[in-house]
Amino acid sequence: MSPKFRQEDGFTFKIYSNEEERMHIHVLKAECEAKFWLEPRIELANNYGFNVKELRKISQMVEKYGNDFKQQFTAHIGKRVND
Repeated sequence: MSPKFRQEDGFTFKIYSNEEERMHIHVLKAECEAKFWLEPRIELANNYGFNVKELRKISQMVEKYGNDFKQQFTAHIGKRVND
């Protein structure tokens, strides 16, 4: 199961269940996907197809909603935010 945490401007923000414990978010749009770490700081982990302009926009959204994504990740995976 891969819950959607948010959809905005055609981007879908989600995680994949049973994946690694380090907090992260996947961003999908059309055939493209990127993964961002949410800890210890927000940063791009992988990019498959997004251009620089799209990555800049996605990064801004991940920064904006980062705390929400961490809480949602914690609720879904069960990891405490301050671990």
